[in-house]
Amino acid sequence: MKVFTPSQVADTAGGNKYLAVLVAARYAREVNALPLGTSPYGPRKLTSQALEELTSGQIEFRLVKRRRQAP
Repeated sequence: MKVFTPSQVADTAGGNKYLAVLVAARYAREVNALPLGTSPYGPRKLTSQALEELTSGQIEFRLVKRRRQAP
């Protein structure tokens, strides 16, 4: 398992390490939601795989403003 430093992760998210970890976690959840047998990663740890893909630039993301719901 590869170890990622906060600075490595922050570089991919414009200097914000918290945003980078949120993006990687969201990506790992999406991959985990795939039906068994269709996951391209097999038995590997999804969070580590997501961080690796994020730091290598394979994951593209954009921020979307949250819509407020009317009371």
